[in-house]
This record gives sequence, C-alpha cells and structure tokens, in this order.
Amino acid sequence: MNSFVHKTLVMQLQSGDTDRFPVLAHLSYEAGDPFAVTVVFSHDGRVLAQWRLDRDMLSDGLRQQVGVGDVRMRPVSTDLWEELRLEFCGDVRADGGRQRAVVFAWAPAVAAFLRETREIVPPGREEVRVDDFLATVLTSG
Repeated sequence: MNSFVHKTLVMQLQSGDTDRFPVLAHLSYEAGDPFAVTVVFSHDGRVLAQWRLDRDMLSDGLRQQVGVGDVRMRPVSTDLWEELRLEFCGDVRADGGRQRAVVFAWAPAVAAFLRETREIVPPGREEVRVDDFLATVLTSG
C-alpha cells in the first residue's frame, strides 16, 4: 500500500472581484506527516506559493466556513459548481496591509483527494511521534 497521495488539480485564482485565472495546485499527503496536506501552486512552470494545510480543516471547509487566521475556507455553491473557496493571507506589508490570494477548487476533486488520504491514514489513527520530534529538536540545539 502507498504511504502517500499526490494529485494535481486546476484551480482558479481570483483577481479583483470577478476575474479568475487557472493555476495548477499540486496536493500531496504523506503518512509520515498525517495531519498535513501540502499544496504547491504553480503557473507557467513557476512556483507561486506553497502552503501546509491541516487535513481536517480542509475536509471541514468543504461543508462549512473554517479558519480565522492566515488560511480560511468555505464551500461555495453556484448553479453549475460546488467549489471550495480558499483564502490565504500573507505577511504584513510596510503599509500595514496584507497580501491576499483567493483560490477556488472544484469541491468534488478535493473530496476525492481527501478520501484517498483517509485510505492511507484513517481519521483518529494518526500517530504523533513526540519522542522522535523531541530528539530532533534536542540534537539540532
């Protein structure tokens, strides 16, 4: 059995209030880090951003609004699509504002990816190796 899942999805990056542009989102999950999903956004062969998301939060975002910090998610329904709206906030700029990116994903594709992650590590069966983590922290001083 595989210990990882990788999917590439086309998502829509929102520019302004209505315009959207396609970007690739490379989603990956590894059993060794069972709580996290890594998303790398790219366009024309360039990496635009990389985020590590909580797997449970990503799953909850398909059903309800979640997040209060740098990452927020919520489902969006239109006549044609069921989408997941992801909002990412960057570091504070010199003028006090923050950069912000809004990306829309096709919700059934994200749900399918999450189902595959649950086949590898079911919810509630995640292992936290605290001793290994502490040993790494203590040796790297």
